[in-house]
Amino acid sequence: MISIPLENTLLLAQAAPAGAQGGLLGSPMMLPILMIVVMYFVIFRPQQKRMKEHQKLIASVGVSDHVIMESGVHGIITSVKDRTVMVKIADNVKVEFERVKIAAVTKKSDVVEATEA
Repeated sequence: MISIPLENTLLLAQAAPAGAQGGLLGSPMMLPILMIVVMYFVIFRPQQKRMKEHQKLIASVGVSDHVIMESGVHGIITSVKDRTVMVKIADNVKVEFERVKIAAVTKKSDVVEATEA
């Protein structure tokens, strides 16, 4: 009779079966990597695109453009500086805003003047 020591039987019991290899999808690191890739395409990439479009918008504004500020104020740009713009929001009322606070530039045809209404 062959006697097998108890330590060897425990090691044999813990060994993985020969046919159960993890492969690429069975890897424990695959799920976090997949989550990072999905987050990049769902969250980070669209945000980067919006930031680039906003920077182009800010760089392209000029005098007499109709703008909407992030606070909701509508006005016409009367002067442009490096970091700020002067916006006319009513007759004899001009307010200086940071350029980065411009939310949108509207077309002149979208704006109805108070004298026409």
